[in-house]
Amino acid sequence: MSIKGKAYVAGVWEHPLRDIPHLSTAQVHAECAKGALEDAGLSFDDVDAYFCAGDAPGFGALSMADYMGLKLKHTDSTETGGSSYIVHAGHAAEAIAAGKCKVALITLAGRPNGSRSGLGDASSRQERFRMAPQGGGGGGINEVPEAGFENIWGGTTHNTYGMCAMRHMHQYGTTSEQLAWIKVAASHHAQWNEHAMLREVVTVEDVLASPMIADPLHRMDCCVISDGGGAVVMVAPEIARSLKRPLVKVIGHGEAPKGPAGGRNLDLTYSGAVWSGPPAFAEAGIKPSDIKYASIYDSFTITVLMQIEDLGFCEKGQGGKFVADGNLISGVGKLPFNTDGGGLCNNHPTNRGGITKVIEAVRQARGEAHPKVQVPNCDLVIAHGTGGSLGTRHGAGTLIMERE
Repeated sequence: MSIKGKAYVAGVWEHPLRDIPHLSTAQVHAECAKGALEDAGLSFDDVDAYFCAGDAPGFGALSMADYMGLKLKHTDSTETGGSSYIVHAGHAAEAIAAGKCKVALITLAGRPNGSRSGLGDASSRQERFRMAPQGGGGGGINEVPEAGFENIWGGTTHNTYGMCAMRHMHQYGTTSEQLAWIKVAASHHAQWNEHAMLREVVTVEDVLASPMIADPLHRMDCCVISDGGGAVVMVAPEIARSLKRPLVKVIGHGEAPKGPAGGRNLDLTYSGAVWSGPPAFAEAGIKPSDIKYASIYDSFTITVLMQIEDLGFCEKGQGGKFVADGNLISGVGKLPFNTDGGGLCNNHPTNRGGITKVIEAVRQARGEAHPKVQVPNCDLVIAHGTGGSLGTRHGAGTLIMERE
């Protein structure tokens, strides 16, 4: 069964705060839900399906449904780390297409900063992110989630991604300067986002001058870690057409795991996107070159480069050349990406940020991104993410949407 054109994104909302010491995680989920439902022109009473991942407290979807007073016919608490919410968008579209529900609510919330309190001041927040190593993988903050497997070797999020970068450099000649262009592009976009953690535009030289965190990754190659959250509302076609919102439909979805296979045939230079991308493009009936805007999960700069290759935007090994010289900057390059600043500059709630990729892709498709970064005639968009650790095992999710 194809989901092409059988589900629409009717509402999106991103929490504006990056430190939230005054709210519980459940409250952040609920605030995001309220914002997305209001954006769609719907209410909590309209929701008949709910989707969340491991960031939800208690028993996940069961606890949050009770907290928000939802009356449901369908729930899903699939956990795939940073790609969870791209996967959930696909699952929601599948449930709607199968007739299991008509209004699906998806929420994310995380409070790694707020839960420790005392970190709400904006100036101290900027100083903390300037002084401390940054970076959160798709599955855990500063740790690899596969305890009992890879942890015995002392792996951390930073050094496993560093291994991927080093191997890619060795095998394909990728350079630190090329990786730095990804951060530069993100910073050019973040300057227009009033809620972004890091709004200062940086240069390639700035990135290379930042402290080395896990050779060859510098501090500016790593994402921020923040409180935050977001929500997406997906609906059946007949409901979408009754609402006074731009029509953005799901036309393709794919998901896939990748693991180290116990060290057998381990290749650090590609991600699960090599399997999740092709079925999504096939279902959508388009090619990578048709995409006008890309939301790409950016826990580290190497994450972006590998996913761009694996999704087919360029040949394997040519990612360094593809991202260089501003090719990811809106209005300059041929593949505008992460126009909200992404995880590298905007936010990275808890240890995942996939929902923000869907939200910004929808904004672009609606023509509601910041005017300075809005892509003209942005009718085809992609949101893609990884979860887990790029250097060990992870899950990938790909979502393609189209504006009618």
